[in-house]
Amino acid sequence: MSLKRPADDDPSAEGKVARVKLSSDHTLAFPSLSHTPTHTPAFQRPSQLLTFSYSPSRILQFDDSALRYFVDPPRGADLNHGYANWIRRPEERGRIDGLLSAWSRFKKSIQGQHPDIGVISWRGVMTKILTAPYEERDPWELNVMCVDGTMYFEEHLSEEKLKEKNGLEPRQQLQSYYGYSFESYCTSSTSAGHERSSSGAIGWGGDVDTNVQWCSVVKTKLGDTRIIIGGEVDCIRGKYAGNTDNFVELKTSLSIRGPHDESKFEKKLLKFYFQSFLLGVPEIFVGFRKPSGYLTTTQGFQTVQIPRLVRGKPGAWDPNVCLAWGDQFLSFIKNTISGGSKDNVWRIKFTPKIGVSAILLDDADVKDVEGGEDRVGLFPQWYWNELGGAVGNDPEVTAPTSSKRVSSNVRTAVVPAGWQI
Repeated sequence: MSLKRPADDDPSAEGKVARVKLSSDHTLAFPSLSHTPTHTPAFQRPSQLLTFSYSPSRILQFDDSALRYFVDPPRGADLNHGYANWIRRPEERGRIDGLLSAWSRFKKSIQGQHPDIGVISWRGVMTKILTAPYEERDPWELNVMCVDGTMYFEEHLSEEKLKEKNGLEPRQQLQSYYGYSFESYCTSSTSAGHERSSSGAIGWGGDVDTNVQWCSVVKTKLGDTRIIIGGEVDCIRGKYAGNTDNFVELKTSLSIRGPHDESKFEKKLLKFYFQSFLLGVPEIFVGFRKPSGYLTTTQGFQTVQIPRLVRGKPGAWDPNVCLAWGDQFLSFIKNTISGGSKDNVWRIKFTPKIGVSAILLDDADVKDVEGGEDRVGLFPQWYWNELGGAVGNDPEVTAPTSSKRVSSNVRTAVVPAGWQI
């Protein structure tokens, strides 16, 4: 189907040609799980480009002020502790503004070079894409734009979905808190050890504020597609050396009491694995808890070894299936959306057991994506200006105000050989 707009389309009030929503005859079928892929695309080990922090007031700063250090949690820790003091950031649209700010900063550090990037995305979106072959329940949607050969992915959350996420039942909200509480027990703001807490809980690292995040941006490659991925890093072991080698991902799960629980946990390991694999995080530290929220035991996993734990078991997931699907998905999206107007916005919909469809949004839907903000499709206006050669001022970024571990955090690294699964 031609991506060009008909010449007789009525111009909009702004003098532009009005977008017309195109029917979804762009589809990609759900992959078969009964056959092992004949070809598995190579995945290049992620190499860190830069880091940034979000402050308690949700200001993006190019420093390591939000960096946390791993400490062993106390035995039997109560994950209910501090719940009343939880500062919970509301669920919002899946904007990529922070990642664009980081990418813009990095590009300015390599003046004269023009890296050939196929995709820019948050880690969470890439995890959804790669784990889709084994997703049996939850559909998802993306907003996608393609400018100068680079595809930008943003999770699409409808107003209904946002209300659902922000209106969790008290029990569900408490269970989601357990993961953040575990992070507090497992981290410290200093490499010297546990925080000195006045809360009365041994090993408590401080009240939870989900506005605060430390993020890493990496470059990697799946098949022939170079990808820039950004994501939050929970903590590091030891001293930070400017790379991902000692990053640690923290997770919680119900204690395993039998074969059924073991099977459920092994299914969870799929997302645990790709969340860390995509960002180059080598270690996942899991806290197992009672339904009441008390920690029973902990276990560390080396990310690259996780597939071996499930290999050969009935119904086991295969990372090669995920990588082959991911490569196919990226090729499908690129072939579908390339060649149109730079400000085109596409809606990608994934339905479990069925597959993927792509729809070019009309003007009304694009305005919904923009949400009344100063942006062009997914892009904040300053980034759109930057893409067009105009000088763009990024209002989201402030100069570092803290002297704590402040650095420019822009580094160029040679990408090593690909990770082996």
